Amino acid sequence: MADTFYPWINGATTRQKPPQEVSTHVHEMSETFNFLRVDEAPQEARIAVLDAVDIAPRIVVVAPQPIRSYVDELTQTTYALAREQGGTIPFMVIREVVENLIHAYFSDPVVTIFPGGDTIRFADRGPGIPSKEQALEFGTTTATEAMKRYIRGVGFGLPYVRNFMDEHGGTLSVEDNLSGGTVVTLSLESPCSVETREARGHPQPPLAETLPTLSHTERDIVIYLAEHEDVGPKELVGAFGSSAPTWSRRLSALERKGIVEKVGQKRRLTALGKRVCTLVAAT
Repeated sequence: MADTFYPWINGATTRQKPPQEVSTHVHEMSETFNFLRVDEAPQEARIAVLDAVDIAPRIVVVAPQPIRSYVDELTQTTYALAREQGGTIPFMVIREVVENLIHAYFSDPVVTIFPGGDTIRFADRGPGIPSKEQALEFGTTTATEAMKRYIRGVGFGLPYVRNFMDEHGGTLSVEDNLSGGTVVTLSLESPCSVETREARGHPQPPLAETLPTLSHTERDIVIYLAEHEDVGPKELVGAFGSSAPTWSRRLSALERKGIVEKVGQKRRLTALGKRVCTLVAAT
């Protein structure tokens, strides 16, 4: 198996040697995963498909296998199941999040596809991400030399996903999992996806059900606006830290969702935003 995973990575300059030939498929799985965490065997990935919020999910299992085929199958299966539900999240966006599981050593990965297919949650039991905001900035990475045989390792994946979701009116949230690990949630709502869901007999969920897809930073903005008439990036930096460009992106995303509107150089809550604000305050 060639060292290069991406065509734009030059295999001639890599310091990694090809993996030693192995005699069985089981041995090959152990070799490919053990460079990540010696004391753990490969783990299966489970995909839960929610056809509706009031019935038990369908479970699809992706068996442990060598890393390249594992990432391929988990991405392709997640994409296909989301599309069956009417989802519109692109293949490469899903792929970037799946590849990011390498930082969690593929520990207990669980993918949840919500009704309509445009909200997908990826959970793991890995070491977690201490600095979540920094992980969403281009050029920051914890990829080891061994990991770079399978991913770019240049701090592109999650920042690319965030920019895509922001530009298309969606959200990306990165949170801590219960008892360790990370939860990454993608939510991309569009008129097309809503119409598809309604045509399939799954009406758009009430606002209270979709509220958890708001990221931490978006909730911070809504909470801030509960006590202030309007807000700009400068005020948010003073209240919560981070950077002005980060808050500008978040404000633009909320504006595309209809939760805030622009007044001069600042934003304030719309009628919909005030309803969201009430629900946020109650949670």
